[in-house]
Amino acid sequence: MIDLKCLDTPDGHYARMVRAWHLAILRFAVTRDNADRLGVFAIANGMDRLGGDCAETTRFGFFRRISVGLCVSIVQRSEADDTELRQYLARIEDIRLRRTLAAAIEIEEPEMVAVRRRRRPEDDLWKGLPPRIVAGR
Repeated sequence: MIDLKCLDTPDGHYARMVRAWHLAILRFAVTRDNADRLGVFAIANGMDRLGGDCAETTRFGFFRRISVGLCVSIVQRSEADDTELRQYLARIEDIRLRRTLAAAIEIEEPEMVAVRRRRRPEDDLWKGLPPRIVAGR
């Protein structure tokens, strides 16, 4: 159950938190400063606590784990790190942010593969049936 005292902001709160996290990673990529790295971890920690009890320490650590990996990859820059960074960039929907991050970490922007929408059976519900004839016309 979500503790509403923790989420006292509008619905866009999650989107703003993710954007702040991306921007913190961008700032660290530009400065490589320890204070900016700690800023990334602080935002990630806050995101991992969303939806839980404000007083409890959470076991959910997705954003912290990803943040540690990204910060290490930005600094070390091996082939495996470049792969991780490309995967991270591919998940960013905002093209301006993605391009800026790619330039900051000096990596080629991943090619965006066009996602084909899978046909659903209900899309062809009326396919093959004769046209409807309305009486009286």
